[in-house]
Formats: sequence, structure tokens, C-alpha cells
Amino acid sequence: MFFAFCVLLVLVWVPSFVLLPSLDSWQLVINTVTTIITFLLVALLQNTQARANAAVQHKLNAVADALADLMGELGDEHPRLCRHRAELTAAVGLEHHVSASE
Repeated sequence: MFFAFCVLLVLVWVPSFVLLPSLDSWQLVINTVTTIITFLLVALLQNTQARANAAVQHKLNAVADALADLMGELGDEHPRLCRHRAELTAAVGLEHHVSASE
């Protein structure tokens, strides 16, 4: 959709040469429009990237939280898991849930 808009913009821009008084005005108009479009695209891409990064971080936190809960449940059978769980919660920044076995 956006590519079609860009093609349409170029098709409108090319014959506009006869409407504008000079070559300098003609170039100034297209340079200004392309600069504005480029700025908006960069803003859109950065926003999309930030939302994608936040979604990935949220998923990783959910996996780490589930893994920490599983390590807590298996801690009685495998005591070393308690130490690994503490390292995981500290590294990821999860709250340490205190269970009845601790």
C-alpha cells in the first residue's frame, strides 16, 4: 500500500514541473516531501521495533518466571536447583516467590 503511494507521488511529481515556476522550486518541493516521508517512516520503524522488543522481553520474562517456578517445585528433590533458581531470579529481575519448602 505504501509503495503504491510512493509510486503515485512520483507520478504526480514528474508532470508538476510545468506548474512550478522554476527548476529550483520543483526540486525543493520534492526534496521537502521526501524528507518528511523519510522522517515519518523512521519514526514508524522505531516505534514498531520498540513494541517488538517489548513483546519479546515480555515473553522471555514469562518463560523465566515459569522456569523459576518449576525449579522451586523441584528444589526438594534437587537441592542445587534452589541455587540456580536464585541466580535466575537475580539475573532476570524476577521477584523471589517464597514457597512452603524454603
